[in-house]
Amino acid sequence: MTADNVVIAVKTSNDIVTARQAGRELAAKLGFTLTDITMISTAISEVARNITSYAGTGEIRITVEEREGRRALVVQAQDQGPGILDIARALEDGYSTGRGLGLGLPGARRLMDRLLIESTPGQGTLVEMWKWVPPRA
Repeated sequence: MTADNVVIAVKTSNDIVTARQAGRELAAKLGFTLTDITMISTAISEVARNITSYAGTGEIRITVEEREGRRALVVQAQDQGPGILDIARALEDGYSTGRGLGLGLPGARRLMDRLLIESTPGQGTLVEMWKWVPPRA
């Protein structure tokens, strides 16, 4: 694990804080603005909270990779939980299968440049989202 490749096991609310902080640190190192750093860390919190709320355990991986021909800070949230039956519906504001407000995935999608979801009911979910790395000043 390098500074540009962080993996955080997510089991408790403390792990959400750890993942959020790791995202903040890498985003700052990459030259993101304070506003972007806040958006990235908030999006990480949302997807990590989904892991603890719906799957129980999983992991957050934060890396710098190429996406669509550009460098991006990439966040992957993966679990082996119950999966998402209707991904399109899960991305609608206000829709929740739990006790939440239904703002997690739609909010994370708005905060990041891209958000993709792969999910198989009964086998888990992978949420991948990224924000373009700003050009060096």
